[in-house]
Amino acid sequence: MIFTDQLNRKLQISERAKRIVSLVPSQTELLVDLGLETSIVGVTKFCAHPKHLRKKKTVVGGTKQIHVEKIKALQPDIILCNKEENTQSIIEELESIAPIHISDIYNIDDCYALINMYGELFQVKDKALHIVSKIKKQREQFQNNLKGNNKYKVAYFIWKAPWMVAASHTFIDYMINEAGFVNVFKEEKRYPEIELNNSKLQEADIIFLSSEPYPFKEAHILELRSNFPKVPVRIVDGELFSWYGSRLLASYTYFQSLHYLV
Repeated sequence: MIFTDQLNRKLQISERAKRIVSLVPSQTELLVDLGLETSIVGVTKFCAHPKHLRKKKTVVGGTKQIHVEKIKALQPDIILCNKEENTQSIIEELESIAPIHISDIYNIDDCYALINMYGELFQVKDKALHIVSKIKKQREQFQNNLKGNNKYKVAYFIWKAPWMVAASHTFIDYMINEAGFVNVFKEEKRYPEIELNNSKLQEADIIFLSSEPYPFKEAHILELRSNFPKVPVRIVDGELFSWYGSRLLASYTYFQSLHYLV
């Protein structure tokens, strides 16, 4: 059968893919929630959910560096990648091993599309539709609760040394808006490096330190508070701002809780 991924690339799979290698943590979790855990043969060292998975499956590297021979030995029917998380060189290395499905996520509609693509690709359409329906319901409830509330301005840090923030043209920026906040770096693109004297930081009502990819700790909160004594600084769950599979089922309840911090 012929399937299309989110880059409009066509891939041919002769039958239902029974041996899956996933190189994207959020997509790995989605597979499990679609009832496909037994079909997963390879994952990355960052595939943290569910916690037991890395003990049961072959770890084939990270999202940027992989062990090609390990993947080849697994004889996958399909390899799941993402445009942003995996490099072009990885895609090229793996093309001779199995068909590669590449996701490309910028907004919630892209998330729904990917979940439904997997539903069709792995013959679990009903489960995919159920997950999408639950996300839509929670999103609608959150948006109804948010109506009339002031939109606080936020600076969202993802890294230190150098300090880096999430800006526009990223899924994180989209989710900042989904959470009911305004990104003070919305006029910049991607993940700019900044100094703590950046004037945009003076506009922030709250500063978020993402729990990933950089492991921010209490010491970093204190450092930023010393520079911005009047601005609340909080470590937030980065997965709920950047993972785009079934982890979205927890995002909107979490976003609601954040509005009590400002």
